[in-house]
Amino acid sequence: MNPNQLRKLAEEHGTPLFIVDHEELRRNCAEFKKYLPRVQPYYAVKANPDPAIVKTLYEAGASFDVASMPEFDIVHKNIQHMPPKQRQKWIWDKIIYANPIKAIEALTQLDFYKPLVTYDNLEEIKKLKEYAPNAGLALRIKVPNTGAMVELSSKFGADPGEAVDLILAADRAGFTVEGLSFHVGSQTTNFENYVQAINLAANVFKDVRARGYTKMNLLDIGGGFPAPYDESVKSFRVLAKKINTELNRLFPREIEILAEPGRFMIATAGTSVVKINGKAVRDGKLCYYVNDGVYHTYSGIIFDHCHYHMKSFRKGPEQVCAVFGPTCDALDVISMSETLPTDLELGELLYSENIGAYSHASSTYFNGFPPAKVVHVNQFPATRKKSSGNPGT
Repeated sequence: MNPNQLRKLAEEHGTPLFIVDHEELRRNCAEFKKYLPRVQPYYAVKANPDPAIVKTLYEAGASFDVASMPEFDIVHKNIQHMPPKQRQKWIWDKIIYANPIKAIEALTQLDFYKPLVTYDNLEEIKKLKEYAPNAGLALRIKVPNTGAMVELSSKFGADPGEAVDLILAADRAGFTVEGLSFHVGSQTTNFENYVQAINLAANVFKDVRARGYTKMNLLDIGGGFPAPYDESVKSFRVLAKKINTELNRLFPREIEILAEPGRFMIATAGTSVVKINGKAVRDGKLCYYVNDGVYHTYSGIIFDHCHYHMKSFRKGPEQVCAVFGPTCDALDVISMSETLPTDLELGELLYSENIGAYSHASSTYFNGFPPAKVVHVNQFPATRKKSSGNPGT
């Protein structure tokens, strides 16, 4: 969105403001499907679970990766339902429960839907057998996460050398293991992670078939697709070409391919607008204090290892400044090295682009400060008439 649009929305709704551009969501989903034509995107709801985002991505052709029952419920309640006789196929087509370690309470609720879920160890098979015996399984394997902004391989994933035994153990317990899943790490800019992971998965497929298990027909290549936070991130087309080459070389067409893009879908669709509440010079550095911070929209600085640049709506002499959030906690630091005009006044606005993923979704009410107001723009395609009373601009 251009600065004039952002300023206008801030004047209309006040600040702090978190703006979601649904046209950008549609563009991102279309780009993913265009360059990875074999891969069905299952949006990782944890990146931002706003129901309006779920609805837009569903209408754009996406399915959904959930990791908790509240996320499952958000998806289930906000997209079109299929007739009961088609319920299992519909659930599998639209939702995968991709948290390898699941609470018993979640499994007892999930079993009714005969869901597709991931697992990565023997204890999880035992738990599934008792509390969700109608589930279909996908084994998550451990793959390289080299260079990822958020490494996941130390927390989840079976060693590929144990994969065949875990598949056969699930088979003996009465489950159908539909296929494999993996995750190369969040915001992966090392595209070779995908190459290595797809090859590891292909080897597991080969090995388990050699042991007589021929039921697997699904590969979930996970998330990690990077958002273009800066110019160092290579084009998505480059990554897609590598993935397509390996998939086409190693997996026949009858193998269904899934992916779990979260950040890729929502990061560039989110923008934050904040107001300057205070200004000081400390140890020779100009400091700006704004009305949003790391306990709110900028939580990704802490939880996602991400840095969001601040931009001013006007030009002027610049210097390296510090930007602090509104709470009394010393942890509430947005940046210690942001280049901004030196003559900004109280009440002026700043904004951050590409802040849609793992940001507002983690907001708290710490220190009594509420999360930023959410405004949805371009919520309805230009060719579709908006019904009265619905939100959106």
